[in-house]
Amino acid sequence: MDQIKIGRFIAERRKAVGLTQMQLAELLSITDRAVSKWENGRSMPDSSIMLELCKILKINVNDLLHGEVITMENYNKEAEKVMLDMVKQKEENDRQLLTLEIVIGVICMVYLLALTFLAAFLPMADWLHIVVIVGAFIPTLVGIGFALRIEQTAGYYECAKCKHRYVPSYSSVLWAMHMGRTRYMKCPKCQQRSWQKKKIEKE
Repeated sequence: MDQIKIGRFIAERRKAVGLTQMQLAELLSITDRAVSKWENGRSMPDSSIMLELCKILKINVNDLLHGEVITMENYNKEAEKVMLDMVKQKEENDRQLLTLEIVIGVICMVYLLALTFLAAFLPMADWLHIVVIVGAFIPTLVGIGFALRIEQTAGYYECAKCKHRYVPSYSSVLWAMHMGRTRYMKCPKCQQRSWQKKKIEKE
């Protein structure tokens, strides 16, 4: 999506319906600064107000996302393009999340090993040993839990039996045997268990 083009389109439609930035902002219960950011291409309208914005500007969401009024003859082609762009954006976001998962895992392990080393080799009172060890494990467990949530939601798992791709439940990912990003899970479609690989694309 071209935010600059969309911003100009919003400005054109706002003027066409005879509204100032302040008046449009009041109708949407937001600040005129937010409207200014849209029109300058620095941000996009939040999805929660997008329908109301389109109603006020007398356009539809498809028009808004393209930054122009789409004719019926081009509607299907343009709608398909928007869907493809959204899919590509999700795939890119999933790749970034999976990279973040690795970073979180490395940081957690380094943190755990560092504090465990301190507790094991530095002289300190017994109670302080316990505090350090607990202080090592709790943040590590939280970090691992967050990394597992990324592992669950970013991308899809592909069943080795029927090739169905799906997003598993958190508990399935948590308790499944795994080798890297390949997990032994039950497919919701064919109900067979297999070693299922992580995939970024839906199909």
